[in-house]
Amino acid sequence: MTDKGIPAVEPAEDKLVDEVVERLMDRADASGAVLLGEGGLLTAVTRAVLERALDAEMTEHLGYEKHDPAGRGSGNSRNGTSPKTVLTDAGAVTVCVPRDRNGSFEPQLVPKHARRLAGFNEQILSLYARGMSVRDIRSHLAGMYGVEVSPDLISKVTDAVADELAAWQNRPLDAIWPIIYIDALWIKIRSGSVVSKPVYLAVGVDMDGRKDVLGLWVGDGGEGATTWMTVLSELRNRGVEDVCIVACDGLKGLPDAVTATWPRATVQTCVIHLMRASLRFASKRDHPALVPALKAIYTAPTEQAAEQALQEFSVSELGQRYPAILRTWQAAWNEFTPYLAFPPEIRKVVYSTNLIESINARLRKTTRNRGHFPSEQAALKVLYLAVRELITPKSRDVNHVAAHWKTALNQFSLFFEDRLNAE
Repeated sequence: MTDKGIPAVEPAEDKLVDEVVERLMDRADASGAVLLGEGGLLTAVTRAVLERALDAEMTEHLGYEKHDPAGRGSGNSRNGTSPKTVLTDAGAVTVCVPRDRNGSFEPQLVPKHARRLAGFNEQILSLYARGMSVRDIRSHLAGMYGVEVSPDLISKVTDAVADELAAWQNRPLDAIWPIIYIDALWIKIRSGSVVSKPVYLAVGVDMDGRKDVLGLWVGDGGEGATTWMTVLSELRNRGVEDVCIVACDGLKGLPDAVTATWPRATVQTCVIHLMRASLRFASKRDHPALVPALKAIYTAPTEQAAEQALQEFSVSELGQRYPAILRTWQAAWNEFTPYLAFPPEIRKVVYSTNLIESINARLRKTTRNRGHFPSEQAALKVLYLAVRELITPKSRDVNHVAAHWKTALNQFSLFFEDRLNAE
């Protein structure tokens, strides 16, 4: 029903799909037929659709319908069919591919020599992006579709992403970004022995409030100004001329590297990371009391009020019980205090790291599923595919836009002296 009480009109194609689904389900219930696998209903439907489309391609190629007298003396005609088994999203399907007498027919839907349709490749890439190993993917496809896929086929499909990954890593970027979040996650890579290496992640929020993963970089195990200068210089070389706020979790050497790359940028310690670092030192039974005490610090209206709240915490029972929490805030104070000068609209955007946390959670889950990777390139392929599934750069999807972004953008423009208008 619409807002005015008028019954909503269902699109004709939706009605057609519903009717087909109903007929299939009725047939499955009546005959006890299975949906997938050899003899399954979806397999039969897929075969019928492919063969009908191939017949249409042949008609287009010859210029006349089947059995049409207009084809007599045309110089070419249909010449039976050849069976061909292709891998599809519904599993292995054997189709009858039409032939012509001249041998000039080049089917587009099921190209010559192709043994799998494009959608099947995407299925493999989707499973790979979820952190499944080659063995896991083979097992999954065999269980779901009754298809035996060789390890070489999976490797070829995933290796084809390498060029796409290289293009993505080197694509040009916008000149000005209101916020860039930088974080690191650790993965295990086999290099003789299995070692842990950091993967640095940069996520930008553009002028429209949309998030975009700017790049992924595998480090050598150490963090410092040299490592960060390499990462930030690459972003600069790809077109990033200015950033208003670079939010991070106190990574060693990053503040100096940021100011060397973008002198006018504000380095802001991520409040979420600071809170998490604090709570790690405390028993969970004390978290309900700790959170309000620490919230009084980062919600203070001024730096002086925040210092007073920190002093009150230091002499409180909780502060005496957990001196490591006090040291955590003191160590991060210089990078935390810029947050206190921001108006509420900017604070809300900088504090809430949901834009990057959802990405990090997915990437960490992916790497945990794999255990360790045979090489850095293999790790980057998996992480890139996971990012590709999470984000469509420049997407208009409302879920990719920071809440209340237009209000925050106005405050950014005022607070940062119209630097955003220099674009």
